[in-house]
Amino acid sequence: MIDFILQPTQEGELRRRVLFWIPAPLPLLGLVYLLVGGAFSAAGWTILLATSVAVGTLLLATIVQPTPLPEGLAPPVSARRSLHRFRQFTQLRVALALVPMALGAAAAVIGGGLYPLLAALALAWPQLLLAMPTFFTITRARRAMEAWGTTAYLWHALSRPAKVTWPIATPLARSYRAWRAERARRLAQEKAQDQEQDRAWKEVVEDERANPTEPTKPSAQEEGRLQSTRKLPALPEEGTDADNEPTALIPHLEPSAEDDEPRDGDDVSKDGDTTDTDDREPSSGPRPTVSRAAGRLLEQSGALNLGVRNRRRGQANRRPPAHKP
Repeated sequence: MIDFILQPTQEGELRRRVLFWIPAPLPLLGLVYLLVGGAFSAAGWTILLATSVAVGTLLLATIVQPTPLPEGLAPPVSARRSLHRFRQFTQLRVALALVPMALGAAAAVIGGGLYPLLAALALAWPQLLLAMPTFFTITRARRAMEAWGTTAYLWHALSRPAKVTWPIATPLARSYRAWRAERARRLAQEKAQDQEQDRAWKEVVEDERANPTEPTKPSAQEEGRLQSTRKLPALPEEGTDADNEPTALIPHLEPSAEDDEPRDGDDVSKDGDTTDTDDREPSSGPRPTVSRAAGRLLEQSGALNLGVRNRRRGQANRRPPAHKP
């Protein structure tokens, strides 16, 4: 039986197409049973409608036959055309069997019972058996094609090899296999790219380990004149520390020749050395420069100038007497 169904010929392909639709009414019957709640009684006009449509399709499937072949066809062309017409004839019978089933299901739902669907199934289910390519069906179709005198090589065409396929199921399985192959190819490509990136990264790391880059160090002369600075804290309103990054090195503030000259506020000793009013530190380093800058600020300011204060001491700075009578 399995070899009869899975026969790898054109006849076996048509047989599998018909066998695929034979159990189709069973799921339809279960769905309608749930929709109508298990009731059988329905309106009379719905039963009449489903029965009349099923009878009409049964008569069409019994009476209608393939059209005759034209005259003067070569044997290969005749075999090809006869196979094509018999395939169309089989599909037409399957469609004529499915139409009353769908209409009976709709009438059953409208009428609220299962009687319209059962009547349609009783007349439409045998039509699927009539669409089966049996010896009787093939012989009647061949005789109808040879009505105009052209020999129809239908048996030869049906015996040609064909792949074992099922309607709907085979295309879905083919699409699923193609999707899996595409997915596997894409995953393999992504894996190869990741491996290539890892390999390139390892090469870069090995090169850096083989040739480490040493940080540039300042010379001995620059080390004596430069010193590191510390990182300044960020202000409260600033969101980032991008402007507070520590600088590398800054030069020392060394005294210049102009700063060594005596100023007006400095006291000149007998030896000719200049001394400030405040205690001075040695001239080496940035401290003398800061002290001189502070002295200049004190000289230029009016409130902090000691010389101005001393000059005003001789003047009367108390309140003048009031001239009262």
